[in-house]
Amino acid sequence: MAEAERPQIYLITPPAFEIAPFSEALKSVLDAHEIACLRLSLAARDEEQLSRAADALREVAHARDVAIVVEDHVLLADRLGLDGVHLTDTRKNIRKLRIEMGADAIIGAYCGTTRHDGMSAAEAGADYVSFGPIGASALGDGHSVDFEIFEWWSAMIEVPVVAEGALTVELVEKFGPVTDFFGIGTEIWGSDNPSAALKALLAPLG
Repeated sequence: MAEAERPQIYLITPPAFEIAPFSEALKSVLDAHEIACLRLSLAARDEEQLSRAADALREVAHARDVAIVVEDHVLLADRLGLDGVHLTDTRKNIRKLRIEMGADAIIGAYCGTTRHDGMSAAEAGADYVSFGPIGASALGDGHSVDFEIFEWWSAMIEVPVVAEGALTVELVEKFGPVTDFFGIGTEIWGSDNPSAALKALLAPLG
């Protein structure tokens, strides 16, 4: 695959982690690979816990010129000096958020498997949309995204698109030509060597 077509990598944290060891694992990945963005995707809803994690990961990411967004917690994004927010509910008013957060903030939207939701988010001003899961997963309703959505999006829509969820080497090879980013998280963090696991997963990209 030509360098110009090579999708960028968008890292997603595990839903739960110990800050110190995960920070070290993250450093090793960021130092070995070119990463475009990091999403803090903690399942916890405790503000103090989220804030501690965000502070630690922001330092790691920003020291390496990597943007960091937080999932859903709009107020925390600004308060903690993060680069933006990743919305998992596209019914939120993206136009209103853009005014509140400013032109420079990153606003991303997860749109599941639905092209209509993706188009609505893009028209409302999202900086990117993500679809997933790409692969077979027991999460959600068990459906995966049709390849044709990415084919159509890459040909018709300028807003960048992220492919995420249950990625495999085979799916990276298949979706590589039709996505702007791969969102990668649990696929590598369970490994003893996440950096090596990421390299193996991305092998088809050359």
